[in-house]
Amino acid sequence: MATPQVRPDVRPWPALWALVLGFFMILVDSTIVSVATPAILTDLDADVSSVVWVTSAYLLAYAVPLLITGRLGDRFGPKKLYLTGLTLFTLASVWCGLTGTIEMLIVARIFQGLGASLMTPQTMAVITRIFPADQRGRAMSLWGATAGVATLVGPILGGVLVDGLGWQWIFFINAPVGVVGFVLALRLVPDLPTNEHRFDLLGVALSSIGLFCLVFGIQEGQKYDWGQISGPISVWSLIAAGLVVIGVFLFWQAKNKGEPLLPLSLFKDRNFSLANTAITTVGFAITAMTFPLMLYAQSVRGLSPTRSALLLVPMAVISGALAPFVGRLTDKAPPRFIAGFGLLCCSVSLFWLSQVMEPTVPIWQLLLPIALLGVANGFMWAPLGTTATRNLPYHQAGAGAGVYNTTRQVGAVLGSAGIAVLMESRLAANLPAAPGGSSAEPSFAGKLPEAIHQGFSDSMAQSLILPASVLIIGLVAALFFTRPAHLQAKAYSGSAKAD
Repeated sequence: MATPQVRPDVRPWPALWALVLGFFMILVDSTIVSVATPAILTDLDADVSSVVWVTSAYLLAYAVPLLITGRLGDRFGPKKLYLTGLTLFTLASVWCGLTGTIEMLIVARIFQGLGASLMTPQTMAVITRIFPADQRGRAMSLWGATAGVATLVGPILGGVLVDGLGWQWIFFINAPVGVVGFVLALRLVPDLPTNEHRFDLLGVALSSIGLFCLVFGIQEGQKYDWGQISGPISVWSLIAAGLVVIGVFLFWQAKNKGEPLLPLSLFKDRNFSLANTAITTVGFAITAMTFPLMLYAQSVRGLSPTRSALLLVPMAVISGALAPFVGRLTDKAPPRFIAGFGLLCCSVSLFWLSQVMEPTVPIWQLLLPIALLGVANGFMWAPLGTTATRNLPYHQAGAGAGVYNTTRQVGAVLGSAGIAVLMESRLAANLPAAPGGSSAEPSFAGKLPEAIHQGFSDSMAQSLILPASVLIIGLVAALFFTRPAHLQAKAYSGSAKAD
């Protein structure tokens, strides 16, 4: 039975702004660490593979529990789960800044990721439950604009803090933001009705093991050269085991006569299934495109991390400016056209960028496709998120948000792994051979020698074709969206009045 509507005295917009502050902090933290990686490596006397785990541990702890944390929000209330996650994330951030060894930093990042995993599904679940169906587009546009602005703020803020105060402050900065976010959420986010759920413990175990094996295998494949990890365990055997366990999990969910962790009935909603397909490609593309662009900007053009991040200013500004307009449009127009336009713009912008990334191209020619990427962000995030959850019953809001965010994160991991493999392949093909006959392997610290600028630029440009191509899958999925229920009801009401 569906959960009843929330109290009429609930003020949805102040509640949403309170939640967005914490969500913004999570997203900034996902991008800010990359800027501080060289400083962490030097200060903690760590090797490169250990520093990679500072990010890998966070992403794994973030992605793997999302199915479970979304369901916990349905059972105990999204506000309680959000506040718990925010507290854990804030305390773990302080712990990260206080660590003196790379091993303890990795452990602290795991707890940070768990806090983020508790928080993220609750933001979408609350939007679904406190906004009427015909107003969720505007609400989700704010959620989407937050993601766009965070991609800009993270690297710039990271550069400023690392240069001025030290890498520890990329974590310490979360403490005051977390406290303010906690107070605002405590005061402004309503206590929503909960549903009695029996937890599917076997489903929890299978989904956790399957997702961990799959995400770990994909994320760490490049590090182990897609070969052996330890003893008989290889990258591919780990990925295969993850797929098998996820298959067993889905079989159990279909057979479970009680209350499954993942209600497969969610996928009977055509728009929910298609939106999850589309957001997977978006997560893939947005994560993948930043690596070649930033490496090109710093290694070929000689830009500092902060100046490289400033290249993304047009994207963030345009995305933020479009958010209110697209939100209103999403509530009134069929989503296939809005999301389809955004996905098309995103694919075109990356193809365009791949054609202009030359060693001496004027910066303004790079900014044009990046500006189009801002249009894409403005038209993608809100329609996809709104379409995924618009028709879900209230008692499944948390489960639906958990699935949606899980697919987005898995897409991001696939994008990170896929672009790493392709960049390495293109560098081997395009860079001149070293005296020993092997391809030159450049160090990415500072600007590269001019002799290899062209080969390096070509490699980064060619790598962008991968995320641009993957987005076409998302575009096709979006074009098959059906008209949402609230628009169908309006159309039926209009025709009835005409009769």
